[in-house]
Amino acid sequence: MAIQRLTTWHRGAVLLLLAAVLTGCGGSSNGGGNGNPPPPPPSGGLDARPSNATCVAPARGTAGAQVDVEDAFPNLPVMAGPTKMLVEPVANPRWFVLRKAGQLMVFDPDNATSAQAYLDLSGVVNPTSEGGLLGMAFHPDYPATPQIFLSYTTDSPNGNVLLSVISRVILDDVTTPSPIGAGSLQQVLLTVDQFAGNHDGGDIAFGPDGYLYAGFGDGGGGGDPQETGQNTTRLLGSFLRLDVIGTGAGYDIPADNPFAGNPKCGPTLINAMDCPEIYAWGVRNPWRWNFDPPTGNLWLGDVGQNLYEEVDQVVRGGNYGWSCREGFHAYDMNDPSGCSGPFVEPLSEYPHTNGNISITGGFVYRGSAIPALAGRYVFADFGSGRIWALAPDGSGGYTNEELADTQTGPSSFGVDPDGELYITDYNSGRIMRLVPAGGGADPVPEQLSASGCTDPADVTQPYSGLVPYDINAPFWSDGAVKDRYIGLPNGTTISVDAADDWVFPPGTVIVKNFRLNGRLIETRHLMRHPDGVWAGYTYEWNAAGTEATRVHGGKTVQIDGQDWIFPDEAECMRCHTQVAGFALGPETAQLNRDFTYPSTGRTANELTTLDAVSMFASPIGDPAVLPALADPTDAMADPGARARAYLHVNCSQCHRPGGPTPVSLDLRYQTLLADTNACDVAPTAGDLGIPMARIIAPGDAASSVLVARMDRRDSLGMPPLASSLADTDGVALLSDWVDGLSGCN
Repeated sequence: MAIQRLTTWHRGAVLLLLAAVLTGCGGSSNGGGNGNPPPPPPSGGLDARPSNATCVAPARGTAGAQVDVEDAFPNLPVMAGPTKMLVEPVANPRWFVLRKAGQLMVFDPDNATSAQAYLDLSGVVNPTSEGGLLGMAFHPDYPATPQIFLSYTTDSPNGNVLLSVISRVILDDVTTPSPIGAGSLQQVLLTVDQFAGNHDGGDIAFGPDGYLYAGFGDGGGGGDPQETGQNTTRLLGSFLRLDVIGTGAGYDIPADNPFAGNPKCGPTLINAMDCPEIYAWGVRNPWRWNFDPPTGNLWLGDVGQNLYEEVDQVVRGGNYGWSCREGFHAYDMNDPSGCSGPFVEPLSEYPHTNGNISITGGFVYRGSAIPALAGRYVFADFGSGRIWALAPDGSGGYTNEELADTQTGPSSFGVDPDGELYITDYNSGRIMRLVPAGGGADPVPEQLSASGCTDPADVTQPYSGLVPYDINAPFWSDGAVKDRYIGLPNGTTISVDAADDWVFPPGTVIVKNFRLNGRLIETRHLMRHPDGVWAGYTYEWNAAGTEATRVHGGKTVQIDGQDWIFPDEAECMRCHTQVAGFALGPETAQLNRDFTYPSTGRTANELTTLDAVSMFASPIGDPAVLPALADPTDAMADPGARARAYLHVNCSQCHRPGGPTPVSLDLRYQTLLADTNACDVAPTAGDLGIPMARIIAPGDAASSVLVARMDRRDSLGMPPLASSLADTDGVALLSDWVDGLSGCN
């Protein structure tokens, strides 16, 4: 004990002597004059964790965008059997209503006391069963080009029940009602035999590409008895896409239709080759579908068989499953051997309960009278009269939020020049308007400047409470350059789970800015709301770069010659999956890298920095022994590590154990190639016409479906969302890697 006490005293004396030597006569080693030793050098790129008082996720918006329906034109006479309504694409438009019996009615909405027969096809149309006058579209250049297009059923000359007709009507005077034959000319463009009276489809519309789209059902009967849904040598059970501009009495085939090189198909039920008119197939009875102008998306209500109705988004080359599937479910198939897919799953479905029997497709709401519906798809059931809107479920899918339980029979939706929604009530022959009946509040602000996540003095700059970061392997975003920030609520920390995914606390906001050619175009906020639910929101920057406004329901715009896609709220969560940890970029292997912090100018490892400012719940560990993704663009790095990093960031959020896909791939970087279920494995979701295809064919990228899907942007392309341009550099990287593989080990 005596020796220990002496040693302690001696150590103290030595330290005091050393301090005296270092400080000298009243000086100090750090110039402070107070005798304190200098502070240790910073261990990271930040001096302290910034205080985040404003960039915090608010509570989620409350549900309940309830609506009522009211008679929009109470003095208008009844128009029995309305099948569709349209608004003339001119200033001060008239409204057009199709009647099943064959009359095209027109009226003035500002003086809606009478309606006239604009065209009368009652002597031509056969309205048997589900037939009749079913569809209409204005020429894209109407009224300068005085043409309308009609879809109806008539008597079949081939011994079948009905013949579906698509025709062009050349009008002598767009302002004067006249029957066909009195100064107007009808040109029949296409006919399709219907062997039964139901499932005629019949809707037509021009797409944003200027082509005419037509939807036909499976030909009728129950359970697709003629097996047309999966038979692309027939025009039934399909969406057609036709070039009818400047083609006279015929039509041309768009060059990028899935089967464009084949001879045109005739009206009969059997053709020798896949029909070049087909755009998509596998639909049972597409009853009302519409393009959403801001996005170009084609939204469909497809009528089910006995159990389920479904909502789809139709894309080129998509197979929607009928009669192999009804909604999300396998159907009692006539030919199970022909049900290999791949199938495009519905966005939503609802069962045949409480009078629900037949979906009527609607529109994405773009009006202003019902703010809680902004950007949401609205649809109805013909049998029950119920009206719903799709609501994101927080996991990339949708739920059906009931808006109203009406006494109507909604046969179609219409939209006025202000974006407000109407329905044609088949039961009463009335036109009903959707009006607000109280709704929930949405606390996520409409303007980015009000979000609390920007500098109050300059909306283009981040709020000082955000922590910037960068990642090793960026996700492909159609060539955009991105800035990334974490808004962590004060007093909270990040946990790291066993998969090295970061678990963020409620209130977190992850901010990402997108730039094309140096210009800010979009800002996205991924929020974990106080109730723990993640949700994504996006803002569109104005051309001046002075403000960004929230986008509801997604949209597509042209920026510098390319289509830029703003995803809708549900699409955000289809990538930010629960199984992938929701927040995709911030993870250990992505942030194990050096980064130069703007606030200090210092360059340091990001993990070390975040650890030093107490952002983790417990020390994350030595970066030298932690995983780090390769940079896919680093030509000096190992090609295999680069390719696996690319697949991890672009594909593995879905393609991993428990992921939301029907295939069992595991494309995480840490999974051995032999264990990915991809290497030298035959595809189960379609071979894209590649002979002897493999998902990854070692030594042969041309035979690899994975590479081929990355190089296309249709329903068979990957990634399936929010991209209009293939990543040519990424495709080249994967091709070189696959070509260099000698096996799967």
